[in-house]
Amino acid sequence: MAATVTKRRARTRQRLLDAALHVFAEEGFGRSTVEQVCDRAGFTRGAFYSNFSSLDELFLALWEERSARMLDDVRDALAGIDPDDPEAAVRAAIDATPVDDAWYRITAEFTAHALRTPGLRRVVAAREEAIRDAILPVFVTALGRLGRQVTDERALGDALVAVHDGTAVQVLLQPEDEGARTRRQALFMNVLSAYSTPREIS
Repeated sequence: MAATVTKRRARTRQRLLDAALHVFAEEGFGRSTVEQVCDRAGFTRGAFYSNFSSLDELFLALWEERSARMLDDVRDALAGIDPDDPEAAVRAAIDATPVDDAWYRITAEFTAHALRTPGLRRVVAAREEAIRDAILPVFVTALGRLGRQVTDERALGDALVAVHDGTAVQVLLQPEDEGARTRRQALFMNVLSAYSTPREIS
């Protein structure tokens, strides 16, 4: 019985997360309501509040889910890295983190909301740091396979996040400009090269 309840609860939670993604994208985070998410998922407010205390908590759970999936995709993309073709590895990693117009708008709105809410701002900052710390070893390992060592892991992580966020805006604003995507790839290559050095052979 307990296993059945747990599975049912997991399904309910997932349906709420899926519904929230659509509602946030269509309405904007600031205009979305618990009722809209419940209507989209086909549940009552009671089902919502038995899983989440607020829309903030719901968004953070959605963010965590997508981040975990992205991390798995990047790890898989870099697992078979070819030392003779590092650019192919970078392309694979970029393909594993596609620029998603709806998700970018949702996260931008939520970030603005968090900046106005001190307690939430600290939570978001901690989540950002956790994501960076989780993905860094993947890139450090990949660079190691290319015969390079990272000189400052924290700086590399910050630079990768900055390039990802900054170039995402450019790609979204110029969706027909293939050059924006090419420059995005080149910037990632430059960052990986700038924050790593050839490994010394002892």
